[in-house]
Amino acid sequence: MYMEVTATQFRRDLFRLMERAAQGEPVYMTYRSRRFRIMPEEPNLRSFDSLSSIQIVNSAAPDLDDPAWKEEMVREWEEDWAGL
Repeated sequence: MYMEVTATQFRRDLFRLMERAAQGEPVYMTYRSRRFRIMPEEPNLRSFDSLSSIQIVNSAAPDLDDPAWKEEMVREWEEDWAGL
């Protein structure tokens, strides 16, 4: 969903519309039959700022040097590909 306003509406609600655009909502303004898209120059990275490195790293990742894991992986591949 996006918001589309006239230049008059944009001028009246400038700060509210700019805040919505800053949050990632597409905002379009029409002026003299031309359409303008309002968006921040930089992407919104606020959601990534709150992550810590422990949340990014998958703690359940298998030990790639463990032969049991490799055997399980090969067995699953063979099951997946057996029907082809």
